[in-house]
Amino acid sequence: MTPFSRRVGILGAGQLGRMLAMAGYPLGHKFGFYGLNHDEPAAMLGHMHLQSDEAHSLSQLVDFSEVITYESENTSIELLEKISQTTPVYPSVTSLYYSQHRAREKALFRELDIPCAPYSLVSNLAELHQAVDMIGLPAILKTSTEGYDGKGQFVIKQTDQIEQAWSSIGEREAVLEGFVEFKRELSIIAVRNTDNQQVYYPLVENQHHEGILRLTIAPAQQISSTIQQQAESYMQALLNKMDHIGVLTLELFETEAGLVANEMAPRVHNSGHWTMEGAQTSQFENHIRAISGLPLGATAPRQALAAMVNIIGQHGDIKTVLQMPNAFLHLYDKTERTGRKLGHINVVAHSEAELQTSLKQLKTWMP
Repeated sequence: MTPFSRRVGILGAGQLGRMLAMAGYPLGHKFGFYGLNHDEPAAMLGHMHLQSDEAHSLSQLVDFSEVITYESENTSIELLEKISQTTPVYPSVTSLYYSQHRAREKALFRELDIPCAPYSLVSNLAELHQAVDMIGLPAILKTSTEGYDGKGQFVIKQTDQIEQAWSSIGEREAVLEGFVEFKRELSIIAVRNTDNQQVYYPLVENQHHEGILRLTIAPAQQISSTIQQQAESYMQALLNKMDHIGVLTLELFETEAGLVANEMAPRVHNSGHWTMEGAQTSQFENHIRAISGLPLGATAPRQALAAMVNIIGQHGDIKTVLQMPNAFLHLYDKTERTGRKLGHINVVAHSEAELQTSLKQLKTWMP
């Protein structure tokens, strides 16, 4: 092994773990995964340890690993605490504690003076009625934990929908958020390593359909240096407060009054997939660099514009993609299923006109 190579354990074996490993192997690293089965996207890329035999598999992964990271903010805090007694885990339990619970996350935003929607934590139907009276409608009811890609959410537009909303999320602890009037959805990715080096990617614009990200444009157009700096200042405050190591993603609303925080994720993120061909260093490589004590790579775009299109549910005519000279296909080795992320397509372009021409060729993948 080279002097800076590491054995990296990843809790999870989905497409994020797969792309982390693919970015880390050129650095000389080795990878192990803690996943559900041998059919997961990352299973063939390293040592696979199955969760079905938790005690034995977990100890095997810990014995193998010099550092451990994770794919999802829904990872068990207790699991991370147990592992971190013997092996460094990045991002730490602190980052996971805040980001996996929406009320704790919103409270952190407020503590750091990061604007966010008004919110109220509710644990029963009566509290939901009270929260609606306080926050007003429209509002969004979200499960306090485990929601992603639009799951565990209900938009309440009228008071007669309150009981339906409570039932739809499973009558469990939730956060009611006031509705934010916004011009567009943005996100920013930052990375911090063990030496406190910090780098930031440009703000990107995201377009969702039915709660699932479908298109990212990078960098977001018509972003002033002031707005980029505002986003970076939010990230710096979060990175420092949580002593965060690795990639951190912050989803934002662009409003008439400036940027409003929506949610954060302590991991590589779907809205950062464009960096694989669109940036000088991908989010995946920078995450691996960060957690293994290496200097971080440059985050500047390689060309004027890039885009990421998600492949959802069905693969479609992928030959079209392969015939495009400025498009890059990434498939996750997953079977087709409604609403499932099967892969993504990255596009790079020298101009807005070139990008739009390319996206028209990919219109069948966009709703």
